[in-house]
Amino acid sequence: MIKTRMTLALHCALGALAVLGPCAAAQEAPAAATPAPAASQDADAATGAQVVVVTGSARPQRRFDVSYAVNSLSQGDIQKLAPLNMADLLGKMPGIQVEATGGEVQNVTRVRGIPTDDGYALFQQDGLPLMTEINGFFFRGDSMNRYDLMTRNVEIVRGGPAPIYASQAAAIVNNTTVTGSEKTMGKARVTVGTTGLKRLDAYQSGKIDDKTYYAVGGFIREDDGHRDNGFPNDRGGQIRANIKHVTDTGTWKLSANYLNDHNTFYLPIPVSDPRNPAVSLDRYIDYFDGTMNSPALRSVPQKYLDGTGALHTETRDLADGRHLEFGNLGLQYEGDLGAWQLSAKAGATRGKLNFDAFYSTSNPADATTFANGFLNSAKAAFGPVARLGYAVAGSNGAQAYDPAQDSGLVMQGQYRAMGATFYSHQADVNLTRTFDTGIGSHDVKAGFYASAYGTTSKSVYNDMLIEVKGRPRTLDLVAYSDSGAVLGSVTDNGVLRYTTTLNQGDVEARMGALYLNDTWTVNDQLRLDAGVRTERYRYDGYALLTAQANLGDGTTLADDTTRRFTGARQSHVYKPRTTNWTLGANYDFSANLGGYARVSHLEVPPTMNVASSVDPLVLTTKADQYEVGVKANFGRSYLYVTAFRTNFDPLNASFVAFNPVTGRNDQTVPFYGKAVVQGAEADGAWHVTDRFVVNASLTVQEPEYRDFASATGADPSKIIGNQLIRQPKVFGNIRPSYSFKLGGNAVDVYGSVAYMGKRYVDFFNATELSSFHTIGAGVTVTRGDWQFQLTGDNLTNEKGLTEGNTRTDALAGQGSSVAIYGRPVFGRSARFSISKAW
Repeated sequence: MIKTRMTLALHCALGALAVLGPCAAAQEAPAAATPAPAASQDADAATGAQVVVVTGSARPQRRFDVSYAVNSLSQGDIQKLAPLNMADLLGKMPGIQVEATGGEVQNVTRVRGIPTDDGYALFQQDGLPLMTEINGFFFRGDSMNRYDLMTRNVEIVRGGPAPIYASQAAAIVNNTTVTGSEKTMGKARVTVGTTGLKRLDAYQSGKIDDKTYYAVGGFIREDDGHRDNGFPNDRGGQIRANIKHVTDTGTWKLSANYLNDHNTFYLPIPVSDPRNPAVSLDRYIDYFDGTMNSPALRSVPQKYLDGTGALHTETRDLADGRHLEFGNLGLQYEGDLGAWQLSAKAGATRGKLNFDAFYSTSNPADATTFANGFLNSAKAAFGPVARLGYAVAGSNGAQAYDPAQDSGLVMQGQYRAMGATFYSHQADVNLTRTFDTGIGSHDVKAGFYASAYGTTSKSVYNDMLIEVKGRPRTLDLVAYSDSGAVLGSVTDNGVLRYTTTLNQGDVEARMGALYLNDTWTVNDQLRLDAGVRTERYRYDGYALLTAQANLGDGTTLADDTTRRFTGARQSHVYKPRTTNWTLGANYDFSANLGGYARVSHLEVPPTMNVASSVDPLVLTTKADQYEVGVKANFGRSYLYVTAFRTNFDPLNASFVAFNPVTGRNDQTVPFYGKAVVQGAEADGAWHVTDRFVVNASLTVQEPEYRDFASATGADPSKIIGNQLIRQPKVFGNIRPSYSFKLGGNAVDVYGSVAYMGKRYVDFFNATELSSFHTIGAGVTVTRGDWQFQLTGDNLTNEKGLTEGNTRTDALAGQGSSVAIYGRPVFGRSARFSISKAW
């Protein structure tokens, strides 16, 4: 009931804002139209060198003046880029490779080849994370940080001083929010799309009194999704608000967030027949529209024994998807304390996650071969079994299914149900002061960051048997006698194995960090900076222990090897420590040409979840980053080129693989060694004329494994020198645009071509993910306060896979030279929006 009321309140508040906003503006603003805030931001952004950034520096600076790679995107910039999700937005930047095909959130981001699924990119809101750790329990920073009209701009720092200004960060994605000003202004935007998208964004800001200002806004949205699940894909929204109060000595800001959103997760699908990879499965699972998500998975039973031996049965609905709900309160102060500038920020976040997803596991199998693999165990359990046959799940064998009439294949997948409650309380206090000396001046920033955070989590996995089709039906594998009587079933209503994975635990974390950075302006041309950050952590947690159990249903094999809680727990206390440092230099040859160099050291501790896991692997990851950059601006045109090298030592490339025999994720494959990624990234804008502009980014890199060792007997020498898993050597995009006047309208026509180079799914580079490119286009028409935008993505329906089947192919590939199982890029789609500013 509470959840329903909160959701209703969110919808009503945003609906009222969209309707009443123009009325309030009419009452408080002059009759002349007030330009949208994005317009002025775009004018600054177009100059390239004049953009001011606040992330990763002691004080706000021009982008051209900082000694690291950073992009600042205004609200107008983001609207023109028209990203499908946050990962898609980051993928437009140089040096950032993304796999943005998992849905709206929880996508893969890799910064300069960093071999993790998050790239150690820490998300912040107004300079403070909503959660201290980069990732929560089965959700990432892009799940909590959503773009809407309350986002003033997004700043992305790659490398540079990121390890000093944030914990666990090789990169920072800082979302700054809209605040009120003297003028009452706002905007509402309605967006519809070919995927069934219906979205409303709105915000309004203004003045309460002479020293107090407000801003409030957010979004609500429904979307059937890029793939046909048979149920809605995304639904929900968020609202954000803040009140700013200006005093004689500084500025206070009180802010609040509330997000309540469901998002369906897309996993890899089979695209070719493993018996003959030249045979496409497109007629069964459409490359662009198909998914293993299905209405047949909307009522999945899960059974396990608790520590007392009591049987628990839960029913899960795949349509719930990743349901994330959280609230955040923040308080910030910026002001002067004598000769020092004081910045104090605090935030408190509490939330919960319920996550239902259907994960890919092993390749599709020949139906006859698959059934024969269970024949002996069926005979041992049920007696005189003459044959095993397939039937539609739940029909008790009456509705037979013959795979030979379709693809001749069947497959298994893993229904994962996870839940967690979490909290994160964080505070950052720092002081900045300029000291003039005989040789230039020093801008010194000293700060302290502290956090208390934790989570309670639980996971239950079932293995399901399905047909090889889009929106597949679940299947039963039934044991028949000579007379055709049903003797028993390998499965139980589509469940192949109940509760192959069962985890539950709790962890409380505490951490504190001290950091210091000095920017030394030697003269008008030369600036040097150095920084250090030291962190101390404490994790206290426990994990409930499990054992194998037979639930005792003699009519099925599905419950013979479940996991159960034993009643015992394993407790952990870990106290990791890390120290990060950076050295940088910037030299301006002229007002239009400069260069910089930097070296930094990053240490990332194990996540807090090691304290809530059974027999965890506890390892601190270390990375040394080197950068040399050149920057130039030519009027409104600009070019930034950065050469980089990242060394990981030690790199933990171990993984847990799916075991198709037991159905458990219990095959730990340990690999340890080094990884080296070296390359160059370029980011530029060329104003060919006042109307014609070409933006582009390009990354060329060599991501390689070095000096590997294995504890399982695998030959690591065959890995050394290979390309890092799922990492290309070349990727980038080019985005031309042309602006003109048509009658009383301002028209902007633009396009994009994005390229992703060849990658591999496995350590041995045996199975290739082929290169691909996608083409997009859009047009924006502005007439006074109204704006109309039409955008299209992947207009040519280009095919490409962004990952393989990570549960089973990371070690030796997929048994084919080109991937036959993966997560395809989204097919052709279009969106249309109407905006009104006031």
